[in-house]
Amino acid sequence: MKKVSCATYEGLNAKVVHVESTLTKGLPSFSVVGMASTSINESKERVKSALLSNDFSFPPKRITLSLAPSDEKKEGSQFDLSIALMIALNTMDDDFSDWFVFGELGLDGAVKENNKLYPLMLSLANQKLVQKAIVPYASLDKLSKIPNIEFYGVKTLKEAIDLLKNQTTVSPSIKQSSIDYPSYKIKDEEYYYIKEYEDDFVDVKGQEVAKRAALISASGFHNILFEGSPGCGKSMIAKRLKYILPPMSSDDILDVAKLQALDYVEPDFKPHRNMRSPHHSSTLASVFGGGSFKAQIGEVGLAHRGILFFDELPHFSKNVLEALREPMQDGKIRISRVNSKVEYPADFLFVGAMNPCPCGNLLNEFRECRCSELEIQRYKNRLSDPFLDRIDLSVSMQSVDVEDKASYTSKELHKMVVQSHIFAKKRGQKSFNAKLNDREIERFCVLDDEAQNTLDIAIGRFDLSFRGIKKVQKVGRTIADLDSCDVIGKKHILEALSYRRR
Repeated sequence: MKKVSCATYEGLNAKVVHVESTLTKGLPSFSVVGMASTSINESKERVKSALLSNDFSFPPKRITLSLAPSDEKKEGSQFDLSIALMIALNTMDDDFSDWFVFGELGLDGAVKENNKLYPLMLSLANQKLVQKAIVPYASLDKLSKIPNIEFYGVKTLKEAIDLLKNQTTVSPSIKQSSIDYPSYKIKDEEYYYIKEYEDDFVDVKGQEVAKRAALISASGFHNILFEGSPGCGKSMIAKRLKYILPPMSSDDILDVAKLQALDYVEPDFKPHRNMRSPHHSSTLASVFGGGSFKAQIGEVGLAHRGILFFDELPHFSKNVLEALREPMQDGKIRISRVNSKVEYPADFLFVGAMNPCPCGNLLNEFRECRCSELEIQRYKNRLSDPFLDRIDLSVSMQSVDVEDKASYTSKELHKMVVQSHIFAKKRGQKSFNAKLNDREIERFCVLDDEAQNTLDIAIGRFDLSFRGIKKVQKVGRTIADLDSCDVIGKKHILEALSYRRR
């Protein structure tokens, strides 16, 4: 019996599948067992044609391919090459068990690229399950970004057969390529950033309070809510926020590339974070993921390490908003179905935008609000207190004025974010300020006496919850980082309290 390894998806992660083959006496047949999907069963015809096109004669035996473990469903055309190799090399005495083999076969034996290959390989690498792999030659460029794996590229089935026949003498096809962007190193970790600002904050005239809040939000990854009249700049600021987010480690860049591949977008390996902006009519399944037989990733999962932007926030369904509370708090989303239970990472920065009332003119100095008190109350009641308690920064936008001027550019704001990021990392902090746990808050969010007294007064005056107290401390920590202060002062706490929703 011969064996190589391949992989399939189990939720968002790759699951190793061992491809085993036996050729026994009996009526000639070719079968694949082990809960193989339709795409794998169809591979039998592709494999037959590819082998026959490369001068291989099928032995008059009973050919059985087993995909182990046999009690888990497998799918994908990436199994073609491993199945073909197990048939072609079955008579050899060599051991191939430490090889991973991926590739879809053409009828002429050409090895084709599979769009699921990159996220599969990245997941296997993160789990430290693979050391060397045979892959389509066309995939080498993007796969070279994944560290600690030897990749052997092949263009045809014949090349793959020759490679395994001479496995002791072959060398990897490529060397690991580096991420070619500006970076800095702190405590043996490299952080990359990019100076591209497709949408610039210089286009936003006035709204200094909102821009300051956006800077704090980006620096500490704090959830933020913009409230204001239509056209005052809420969406403008939200769309520019992604260009000033903190630098990314190599693991962050690879994770974002994995999500791009899962979203059927060609990975670009740029140190730019994702931004997902679902429409308010989106269903619960499209936002959080789901499916009857296989749980698919949704907008919340695709926003991992980036921004999740909800425009017209109160118009989202109550079910969506309430279900959002868990990933906003825990940084993960759990999907339970009869056939599968999946947990996705969902560590994102939430940005919301809303009008102050249904007509949008409640805060407008020049237009009269047409809404009744009851309509305004119903509109605001769409957002529950537990949901709003997970918002770190709440900003009321000003009306547009003809004298409003541009102030900061995105480049200037990004430079401030980078400086605060370096300041936080140098004190040994691994998480963003908004993601600190209780023990890390006690260690890193140190208040001086005046700041502590101010916070104690605010707790009684504003009836802050335990979560609210911690959020004030974490926002204060980010503001102190922007000022390069080791200890949180009174002015930092006062500014943090000014962004609390009343």
